[in-house]
Amino acid sequence: MSRTDPFVGLDEIEQARAAIAGTVRVTPVAESPQLSEMLGQPVHLKLEHTQVTGSFKLRGASNAVANLSGEECSRGVVAASTGNHGRGLAYAARAAGARCIICMSKLVPQAKIDGIRAQGAEVRIIGRSQDEAQEEVDRLVSEEGLTMIPPFDHRAVIAGQGTLGLELLEQVPDVATVLVPLSGGGLISGVAAALKARRPDIRVIGVSMERGAAMHECLKAGRPVPVEELATLADSLGGGIGLNNRLTFAMTRDLVDEVVLVSEAEIAQAIRHLYWQERQIVEGSGAVGVAALLAGRITSAGPVVSVLSGGNIDMTQHFRIISGEDVDVTKEAA
Repeated sequence: MSRTDPFVGLDEIEQARAAIAGTVRVTPVAESPQLSEMLGQPVHLKLEHTQVTGSFKLRGASNAVANLSGEECSRGVVAASTGNHGRGLAYAARAAGARCIICMSKLVPQAKIDGIRAQGAEVRIIGRSQDEAQEEVDRLVSEEGLTMIPPFDHRAVIAGQGTLGLELLEQVPDVATVLVPLSGGGLISGVAAALKARRPDIRVIGVSMERGAAMHECLKAGRPVPVEELATLADSLGGGIGLNNRLTFAMTRDLVDEVVLVSEAEIAQAIRHLYWQERQIVEGSGAVGVAALLAGRITSAGPVVSVLSGGNIDMTQHFRIISGEDVDVTKEAA
């Protein structure tokens, strides 16, 4: 995918769907009676946390690997990740017989590191931010010739994530509002591109955490800016968007209708709700849309879909949260 179009288009997303059909799962949608009653509109949950590797990231990673040349595949791939992209890329690389190195910061939970290693990838822990981990990625590209597959700002990755939008439209054809977890913008860019191409009237709302919401700060500034990465229950949404961002900043700016932020307490409440009421085990980053619904921050004139983007939560932490404990990751990360 070497196109120079400013935005990833529907044709690329449809091509991605064909390319990854044998690798990714078509994840189900379930209606939530309690959330529907609360909102006064049908609320559906897109159960993407049931994806093969536990998150949507497998879609983009698989499409990116499918687009590699034979030479690129033989040299191997590398990426910086807060966890789920690394796991998806490790899975896709192993299926393709390619070497894979994932660079991560010390803020990434051990459960996500273990999940990546279990897929056969090498993990390198570098510094306390995505930016520091990226420096090691850049070195490996320069000195060892590996191909970088970034977690979001990449045409094939965005197109792969956009396949979720195509699925969602087929499952809930009358959807009016879609809630998408927002970090670097790969998922929301792809999903919004797919949805708006088919149904321009659909509202796409990005939801992020209050602590270190990089894309939100960049949108306020009108350009990519550095944002401090902070400990949060929504750890997969951490990290900056890159000062040289080529695609996802502009796509998020132009295609997303609104951004909503949720607190740590609201994320914890959503994790509890999803477990006790919906019988779903979802990580903090995947629960932010439900957090916004429970907090009364969402209105809609028609059916709503909230994307549960990942389920790779440390189960000890999950148990503490669902048991009602006030889990303060800020103190625990110090």
